[in-house]
Amino acid sequence: MTMSAEHLVAQAHERFSLQDYYGAIHLLSDLVDRGCRFADVFHLRGLSYSLLGQHERALEEFGAALELNPRYIEAHIHRGIVLGELGRSDEAHAAFQQAVTHSEREGELPRHIAGRLANQHADLAASYAEVGVLAVAIGQYRRALELCSDFHDLRYRLARLLLEAGHVLDARTELEQIVAARPNFVDAQASLGLARYLSGDANGAKEVWTACLEQRPKNARIDAYLAMLERTQL
Repeated sequence: MTMSAEHLVAQAHERFSLQDYYGAIHLLSDLVDRGCRFADVFHLRGLSYSLLGQHERALEEFGAALELNPRYIEAHIHRGIVLGELGRSDEAHAAFQQAVTHSEREGELPRHIAGRLANQHADLAASYAEVGVLAVAIGQYRRALELCSDFHDLRYRLARLLLEAGHVLDARTELEQIVAARPNFVDAQASLGLARYLSGDANGAKEVWTACLEQRPKNARIDAYLAMLERTQL
């Protein structure tokens, strides 16, 4: 008895969930051979190939899915991930940007997709920061935070880069926001004190650093900051 296309797709998803990627590919290929050229079929086959380490085959499948449905957001995302794994960072960034562009046309991104894209932007930011291209790294962190404004670990990384780049007031704005949301984030408090100090607000810096010591006594970093402040006020 010939199984329906719907049944084959369901079986392929079951094989995929059981990590039987070869089994999923076999079932999906049967569908394609029957002439069932659905974007979801090519996308799932691409995912299966990518998880088997066959990256070029995966890219072919994601490309086929996007030919059928150029607005297929997850296909853009997974294509970007594979390109990133191959070291093709510019193409990966373009793929992620396509996902964002299409999502903006259709409304707000689902939370899990927004989070995944934000982390991809953060990875790109870290790569640019590592080679000293701070302006681009800062832009990537800002793009990540446009997607997930409550990712305060990413906002903290952005603030540290802003301090490194000499954008003290911008860093202070980001750090004030972090500390307001997470008052027990001592590292952010310490950096906020530094941003206040560097922007000419010595009293504000002392207030923050003193509060840090109340939360975490014997913190060498905070002790050093307060000692520096005391010397400059003599």
